[in-house]
Amino acid sequence: MEPSDRARLNTYWSRIAADFAPEPAARPSSLLITHLLPERPAFVRAVGTVSDLRAVLPKPKSINDNARREVERAFTVDELTRELFTDPDSALSYLEGRAAGERLVLLDVGGYFAPVLDDLCARYSGTILGVVEDTENGHKRYAERAKLPCPVVSVARSPLKDPEDFLVGQSVVFSAEALLRERGDILHGRSALVIGFGKLGSSIARLMHAKGVHVTVYDIDPVRRAQALSQGFGVARDRDAAIHAAAGLVLCATGSLSLRGEDFPTLRNGAYVATVTSSEDELELSSLPEGYRRSHFGAHVTRYETSGHYFYLLNGGEAVNFLHGASVGPFIFLVQGEIIAATRAIGRGGLSPGMHEVPAADRRAIAAQWLNYWNR
Repeated sequence: MEPSDRARLNTYWSRIAADFAPEPAARPSSLLITHLLPERPAFVRAVGTVSDLRAVLPKPKSINDNARREVERAFTVDELTRELFTDPDSALSYLEGRAAGERLVLLDVGGYFAPVLDDLCARYSGTILGVVEDTENGHKRYAERAKLPCPVVSVARSPLKDPEDFLVGQSVVFSAEALLRERGDILHGRSALVIGFGKLGSSIARLMHAKGVHVTVYDIDPVRRAQALSQGFGVARDRDAAIHAAAGLVLCATGSLSLRGEDFPTLRNGAYVATVTSSEDELELSSLPEGYRRSHFGAHVTRYETSGHYFYLLNGGEAVNFLHGASVGPFIFLVQGEIIAATRAIGRGGLSPGMHEVPAADRRAIAAQWLNYWNR
């Protein structure tokens, strides 16, 4: 990052933190789960300005070493695993070790705290004020619960996230094509299946179509299937028909399980599989039938082969766009600003248990500040 860009970024975050600084009596403590990408330390510092940031938990597959070292100079950085927040006792022990007795906001990316939230709210020595969730799959993990024990402010469906979602879709296609080209292959003329036609899936489908790919879409929601059809895409009638079709590239963009273990043997020989999120969300690789052997074609393409069948997995099933930094430019700072606003909203109290959004007035204020710095 150029010095002038770094200075602009730091100034932007200083202004956002000042605009959404909580009243001293409402200042909470926080735990932050985040992708620790090169530009992320400035955002982490902003979180530390509006809250007492007790620990940063970087998502394991998206850690930039320089960013980690920079964050470690000011904050505690711990290892993040799904298992840490699957068992209530281990989750409670972690919170007590980092923030015993404090008023705590949990800043989440992917619903990590969802499995143990009831236990944490009931047993933690302090107070769980609420959760801020950044992603669609995390939003679903909280929203599908019959009853939430605390407020959850989701920014996953915010209009400020639309630019990020669109550009993430573009970065997924870029990275998938780059890996195919390393093997002497191209996207043009290939058939592809996009599973999930939300904001990410629709962005992926549109760009692949522009690259000369024959795109078929499947989504569990019939409304989205109708939208895909209206935009000129082929639409599979059901999930199995979509997976079993002769697609040379399968892109999983649901945020939940896309391919079960028994689906892999039905893939077309030589098909490529890629995801937009972690393999534990999209792919049931642990249930792949016995007999498949793995071999590596370069650093980021894995061939799975058994008698009479083979397919390729890109980036080990992890989000393929993180191979190239997952960059969406400064648009990511819009929704990160909303996370800061959500932290203040939860710290103030007064939100009932359940799903919430950041007020529209706060979104407008964030967008106005962002435009001051990046619409030049």
